[in-house]
Parts: sequence; structure tokens; C-alpha cells
Amino acid sequence: MQEAKKTANRMLAEKMIEKLKLRRMEGFYVETKEEALALVKEKFLTQGKSVCYGGSVTLQETGIMDWLKESPCDVIDRAAFSTPEEEKEIKARMINSDYFLMSTNAITTDGELINIDGRANRVSFLCYGPEIVIAGMNKVVTDVESGLKRVRLTACPPNAVRLNKKTPCAVNGECGNCYGEDCICSQFVVTRRSGVKNRIKVILIGEELGY
Repeated sequence: MQEAKKTANRMLAEKMIEKLKLRRMEGFYVETKEEALALVKEKFLTQGKSVCYGGSVTLQETGIMDWLKESPCDVIDRAAFSTPEEEKEIKARMINSDYFLMSTNAITTDGELINIDGRANRVSFLCYGPEIVIAGMNKVVTDVESGLKRVRLTACPPNAVRLNKKTPCAVNGECGNCYGEDCICSQFVVTRRSGVKNRIKVILIGEELGY
């Protein structure tokens, strides 16, 4: 059973990588989170590269966040400020970094990335900056509509709980289409292509990772 699932994931990922290529994004496929970490270390986050990141359970589960603490990269800590001036400086460094690491809330079999964000830090980089998107195959959906449903039902409730938000989904596990102070669904972004060829790298992993 497990081998059959691995084979199915690989075949689907190969087709998705071709779709990503048509959308001017560069795709990769690995079977395990350990292989994903090795790929990131060897191909992208080499010595001297600057990198920042968005909040992501997937990044934690792959071991990338732990590795960054001792990596040869210039890691920009988005929380390392104590004054408005320092925050502004950090944001400027982030937007000019070599890579921004994130996962995606969903990805269609046709290669479209679907994300919902609270403060838009993740999606703003996805729209503009050099991006490395890392996602388990559990986030694959058939189309954008299915992706938005997945985000609201599968991704947002546990994320709201993890972040200690007082939202309807954190209470009953279902999106309440809320507008309150703790709402983490401010921006809905569908990335259908990259304006700059290969600016966005998508690493698909044949495991269930993140929400």
C-alpha cells in the first residue's frame, strides 16, 4: 500500500512540475522531508545567501527551521526588533533577501498556488520576492475552488488554534467568515504564474506535512 502511494505521488508530482514550468515556476519533487532539507541546503541556502521566512508548520516539520539556527546563511529574524525604526530596517532587509521560505495552503494539480494570509507578509513575498515554497502532497487539490475550501476547513482552524486566536474556526473547527481582531484570513491570493521566470521554486514532498 505504501509503495503504491509513493508511486502515485511521484507520478502526480511529475505532471505538476510540468504545469509549474508552463507557469514559469521551477518545480522539484522528493519523497521525504529529509530529502527536502538536503535539497534546500545543497541547491539554494548555500554560504553567503540571505534568507527570511514566514510562519509555517511544514518548515518546522522538515527540520529547516532548526537547521537555519546553525546554517551558513545570513538568516533574517523577522521578530528581532524592539523599535519601529528597527522593524522598518528588518522589513527592508527581508524584501531584499536572496530567498523567502514558506509553504502554501494549497496547490492545484494544474500548478496554481492558493494562500490565505493575515498580515500579508507571506503572500507579499510570494507576489514579488524570490520564493522557495515547500509543500507536502497532502496539500494538492483539483482546482482553485477546492483549494479555498481546503484552506478554510483544513488549514485555518488548526493554525488559529496554534496561534491562540479567538476566532470561530478556533472554537468549532469551521470557518465563520469573521472580521474580528484575531482574524487570520485577510488576503486571498492565487498565484497562477510567475512574472519573472523561475523566481518561484516549488518543492513537493511525498509526505503529509503541515496543515
